[in-house]
Amino acid sequence: MQRRERTRHLIELGGLVQKAGLVELADDDRATLYGAMLDLAARARDDGNALALWKRRGKRAFDAEAEGQDSKEQTAHD
Repeated sequence: MQRRERTRHLIELGGLVQKAGLVELADDDRATLYGAMLDLAARARDDGNALALWKRRGKRAFDAEAEGQDSKEQTAHD
C-alpha cells in the first residue's frame, strides 16, 4: 500500500472510531480506546460468530445512514 493510500485508510478508520461514539465515550483517552480494541480482537478470536455479527450491525448502520442522507438530499431539493 502506498503512503497516500495508507494515510487515507488510517484516517477513515479513525473516522469510524469517532462515528461509533468511542472517542467521546472514552473521553478521548487513547489507552482506553486501545484497550477496548484489544478486547474486541480477543473476543473475535474466541467467538467465531463475533465478526459476522459486527459486520451485520455495521452494514445496517451504514445503510441507515445512507438512507438518512438520501432523505436529507431529497428534502433539500423539494
